[in-house]
Amino acid sequence: MVDLTQVVIIGAGFAGVACARRLATDPRVRVTIVDRNGYHQFQPLLYQIATAELAPRDIRFDLDAMFTRHATVQARTGEVVEIDPRARSVRLADGGTLTADVLVLGAGAQPNFFHTPGAEQHAVPLYSLGDAERVRGRILELFRDTAAKPELAEDGTLTFVVVGGGPTGVETAGALAEIVHDVMPHVYPHLAIAGARVVLVDLGHTVLTAFSDDAHSYAVEQLRRRGVELRLGVSVKEVTPEEVTLGDGSRIRTRLVVWGGGQMAAPVAFRSGLPQGRGGRIDVRPDLTVPGFENVYALGDVANIPGADGEALPQLGSVAQQAGDWAAGNIIADLEGGQRQPFHYRDKGIMAMIGRKAAVAEIGPHRHELKGRFAFAAWLGVHAQLLANAGAEMRAFVSWLDDFYVRPAHRSAELLDPATIDRPRIRWEGTHDGTEHTG
Repeated sequence: MVDLTQVVIIGAGFAGVACARRLATDPRVRVTIVDRNGYHQFQPLLYQIATAELAPRDIRFDLDAMFTRHATVQARTGEVVEIDPRARSVRLADGGTLTADVLVLGAGAQPNFFHTPGAEQHAVPLYSLGDAERVRGRILELFRDTAAKPELAEDGTLTFVVVGGGPTGVETAGALAEIVHDVMPHVYPHLAIAGARVVLVDLGHTVLTAFSDDAHSYAVEQLRRRGVELRLGVSVKEVTPEEVTLGDGSRIRTRLVVWGGGQMAAPVAFRSGLPQGRGGRIDVRPDLTVPGFENVYALGDVANIPGADGEALPQLGSVAQQAGDWAAGNIIADLEGGQRQPFHYRDKGIMAMIGRKAAVAEIGPHRHELKGRFAFAAWLGVHAQLLANAGAEMRAFVSWLDDFYVRPAHRSAELLDPATIDRPRIRWEGTHDGTEHTG
C-alpha cells in the first residue's frame, strides 16, 4: 500500500483554498482544510456587504460544498489555538488534534489598531463577513433611530467615520457616501439627510499611497464629488462610543467608526513559535517554506513572501492565490523527487473601486495606469479570476457588476429591507434539481 501524504491547511482564504484545490487533483495526497467559520469569504467585496450592494450569501462559499467532488479533501470547522511546527501538529479549541506530514499556514490577517485607545472596543474593522454585517446593521439602526427621533442627528447618528486611506478605506468611504446620499433619501424621504456626513481620516497626506500621484488626485476628486470629507495628515488619538478624537485636538461626534487603518498577521502566527517579521507575519523562504522547518509553509496575509527584488510582496488576494497554488506545486514536486521552485508572482497590479463609474488601476509590473471604465474592467478581470477559484459561476458575477456599474444607486434600497437582507443578488450556477449552491 502506498503511504499517503497528509497535508493540513489552516485557513480557507485565497491561499488555503488555492492550495487545497490543486492538491485535490493528486491521489497521493490527503488534505484537511481547517477554518474557524467553515466557509471561504470573498474579502474584496466585504465593503459591498457593509453598504447593501450585496447580500452575505453572495460572497460566502461553504467549504463542504466547494470540495464535495473531491474525496481526498476534508473540510473541518474549528479554531486553531496552538501549533507545534516541529511535530507539524495543530490543536483545536474543541480539544481535537491534527497531525500532518506537511503543514500549510494560511490563517490570514487581523486588524491593526496601533494601540489607539478605544479603537479595538468601539471601532468596527472590515476584515470578515461578520464585520461587514455589523457595519450594515449599524447603518440601518442609526437611520431607523434618527428617522424616529430626528434630533439625534445633532449627536452624530448620521456621521460616519472611516479610518484609513488605503483601498479598504477608500472603497468603504465611497460606498458609504453613495448609500448615505443616494440611497437613504429614497428609504426615508421625510428625513433631513442633507446633514449626513462621511469622513475619511488618515495620517498620510493623500489616499491610496501605493498608487501614482495622478491616481491620488483622481481618488480625492471622486471622493469629494460623492460628499466624502477628507481629514488627511492627522492621526486618530482615541475612539469612544460617541466620538473620535483626532491628533490635532478636534473631535467628531459619531456612532459608527469603520476601521481600515492597517492589518497584521492573524493571532495564530503569534502563537506558532515561528520567526516573524514586519506586521507579525511569518518570514518565509523563496519556496514559501519557513526557515528551519522544511515541511511548514506560510502563505497569504500571514506571511512575508519575498518578491523578485527581495522585498515582501503586498497583502493582495492575487498574491495569496498564486502562492497557494505554488506551494501545492512544491508539495507535489517533493512527492515526485523533484526540486522545489522559488515562488514567482505574476503581477496583476493594484486597483481600487471608489464608487459607481469610478475606479483606478495600475496594471502589471510596469504599472500601466487606468481610470474609470477601463479600470473597472481590470478590477472585474482580477476579481473574476479570484472568484473562479472559489467555484463561482462567472456569468452571474459579470452580469451583476455590469448592473452595478450602470444602474442608479437608489436601487440598492431593496437590500435594506429586512425581508431581503440575506437574499442573494448574484445567483450562482444551480444544481440539477434547480436549487442553488455556492461552491
